[in-house]
Amino acid sequence: MAARTKSAKDRPSYRCTECGWTTAKWLGRCPECQAWGTVEEFGGAPAVRTTAAGRVSTAALPIGQVDSRQATARSTGVGELDRVLGGGLVPGAVVLLAGEPGVGKSTLLLDVAAKAASDDHRTLYVTAEESASQVRLRADRIRAINDHLYLAAETDLSAVLGHLDAVKPSLLILDSVQTVASPEIDGAPGGMAQVREVAGALIRASKERGMSTLLVGHVTKDGAIAGPRLLEHLVDVVLSFEGDRHARLRLVRGVKNRYGATDEVGCFELHDEGITGLADPSGLFLTRRDEPVPGTCLTVTLEGKRPLVAEVQALTVDSQIPSPRRTTSGLETSRVSMMLAVLEQRGRISSLGKRDIYSATVGGVKLSEPAADLAVALALASAASDTPLPKNLVAIGEVGLAGEVRRVTGVQRRLAEAYRLGFTHALVPTDPGKVPAGMKVTEVANMGDALRVLPRRSRAQAPQEENARR
Repeated sequence: MAARTKSAKDRPSYRCTECGWTTAKWLGRCPECQAWGTVEEFGGAPAVRTTAAGRVSTAALPIGQVDSRQATARSTGVGELDRVLGGGLVPGAVVLLAGEPGVGKSTLLLDVAAKAASDDHRTLYVTAEESASQVRLRADRIRAINDHLYLAAETDLSAVLGHLDAVKPSLLILDSVQTVASPEIDGAPGGMAQVREVAGALIRASKERGMSTLLVGHVTKDGAIAGPRLLEHLVDVVLSFEGDRHARLRLVRGVKNRYGATDEVGCFELHDEGITGLADPSGLFLTRRDEPVPGTCLTVTLEGKRPLVAEVQALTVDSQIPSPRRTTSGLETSRVSMMLAVLEQRGRISSLGKRDIYSATVGGVKLSEPAADLAVALALASAASDTPLPKNLVAIGEVGLAGEVRRVTGVQRRLAEAYRLGFTHALVPTDPGKVPAGMKVTEVANMGDALRVLPRRSRAQAPQEENARR
């Protein structure tokens, strides 16, 4: 009987290196986080224990008697970040900001650290990836010098906790959580055990001190947050910092927020002097011209709740190879291919099949929602016929494979933003609701109706010119 008990005790158990889920047998796929190949053996099976009732730290209260003032947000000094956070940083909240290398995470948080520091609220910026002198040079460049902003370069968790005791900050910024390690835990920095220990210790310190904490996180090549998925569950807010490294625009999206909504987006512009918030970023996505140009069409996209006017451009040229090129930038290649097929089959534009086609957006914005389909289709049709669309026209709508123009969400908000920026004519699906006074709105049910905005002679001449080239 003793031998049987010993063998059961020594039986190995398995743990997911991604989320920490444990099981008594090996599985190829973790049932908790659905990751493949992450379940590994880590030792004996956990002993079954029972926990006796203990003394409570705080008595339970009726929910109406709980003081909600302790969860009042304090502004970070950066309006666009406050928009995404739901008003600012809540005391005791832990925020994880993740993004690709070089996108501007450290620049943004250093600016936040300087603006949030004051006589009553100290800020501690801990860098584990750079030296203190490197951060100081960046602070001089972006003018982020503040007497109440403290800087430390540490990679040891115990040293970071020691700085908290010495400085007693209201805001802690750690760059980054994957590069700090605890000497009491085995494993390299960034491993599951180390990240869990570092995050757990900082979360406990934040809750006990009422201190807001901003953690910088790395991402994988697929764009997901690196390290165990448990980190995203532990923190209160998860933000994603996005942007093309060759463009000025940067977007902060809320992925998880226990204190507000996750459908807000903050817009920033990265430049030589630092990073600044953009309350009206639509100007980055437009090209102002005196006269309309063939192959361009404007649309209004929704980034969270925020409408942004963006420009779609298309260019068609004679192909010199048997398989014509299809190149896109800022647009989904699959949706552009669908629009080409719809134009050829439903719009009777046969000049697109054997030509090189290039389509792109202006300003580095990425249009992935179906509401931009109509603008993409009209830009392609305009380029094929070498005929410009009417001036001050925006197109909004999803296009189906049958050629129908479908309704999309937020049409009224999109039209209001377009009218505010001076656009007076819009193509929208049927039944758009209340439209701005003074704006001409044309309802279209299919691609045939939408293509009527192009001059008839040019649309009729396009197939003839194509046949003449052949």
